Amino acid sequence: MKTFIKWLVIIFIALLVIGLVFGDNSKEEPNNKVDTTTVTANQAVGATPTNQDMEQPESINQTAEPETPSMTGPQKNAVRSAEQYLSFTGFSREGLIQQLSSSYGDGYEVADATVAVDSLNVDWNEQAVKSAKQYLDMSGFSCDGLIEQLSSSAGDKYTQSQATYGAQQAGACS
Repeated sequence: MKTFIKWLVIIFIALLVIGLVFGDNSKEEPNNKVDTTTVTANQAVGATPTNQDMEQPESINQTAEPETPSMTGPQKNAVRSAEQYLSFTGFSREGLIQQLSSSYGDGYEVADATVAVDSLNVDWNEQAVKSAKQYLDMSGFSCDGLIEQLSSSAGDKYTQSQATYGAQQAGACS
């Protein structure tokens, strides 16, 4: 099992390096401007505003992107790395923070990795299902064995309830 995990990590790192090498290398300056649109409560989105719509005192400001606390450069980069990891394989919150902050992973500071992971909207139960399915695709597991692998501090580091949910949804438990 250790050999399998070792090869999985090697393949993942190789794909990550390939993505970084052949990824978008544009030199465009980031656009820090956020478009703001004011929509009144009675106005349909996309409709042409009328004088009546303009006169209503109650309006709602909607921005193109939700406001997030100001992040440092390393935190923003850690967010991008975390999103790449999550697009490739399942991770628990703790496992993703460890991957981002490990000297064998990305090497971010633990605080930066934690801020990055916590800024994402991740369904950790679905990540547990994804991990459980990946394990079952590679090897046979009993229900208890898969839950142990998913929740172990030496394994994926899901919470007990996330690991149980993942194993059940992946079909390892009857």
